Amino acid sequence: MRVEFDAKSVNEGFARVTAAAFITQLDPTLDEVADIKTAVSEAVTNAIIHGYEGGEGTVCLSCALEENTAVIIVEDKGVGMADVQKAMEPFYTTKPELERSGMGFAFMEAFMDDMQVESKAGEGTKVILTKKIGVREEENQDGCGDSSH
Repeated sequence: MRVEFDAKSVNEGFARVTAAAFITQLDPTLDEVADIKTAVSEAVTNAIIHGYEGGEGTVCLSCALEENTAVIIVEDKGVGMADVQKAMEPFYTTKPELERSGMGFAFMEAFMDDMQVESKAGEGTKVILTKKIGVREEENQDGCGDSSH
């Protein structure tokens, strides 16, 4: 699935819902859907605010299912990043005047199983998010989960 939309903040919700609807084929839990919606929201917001710096442009959202894994790509053709590693540091932001936390990449990493960022200054950025769906972690692995004690 691939959709392209204007880089406007009103379209961030559209992207979240579109990605969430696409992954329903894998019968995700509500938590898995929420994780994906949060990560997509962060990636799309970054493309709009940082990629195009509030100007004109388009964002491309691609989703694919590979067995039990959702692969979501958010791509822009905006200003790109010269130093991806620096941009991925927690609390790093190029727009402190917007009172943003600089935690977008950290949130994406926390909510997804894997995140890769490809970017070149002047050429745009591609964020590749992957999440396994339906792979439940065994609860109470340490045997201490019984609340009756």
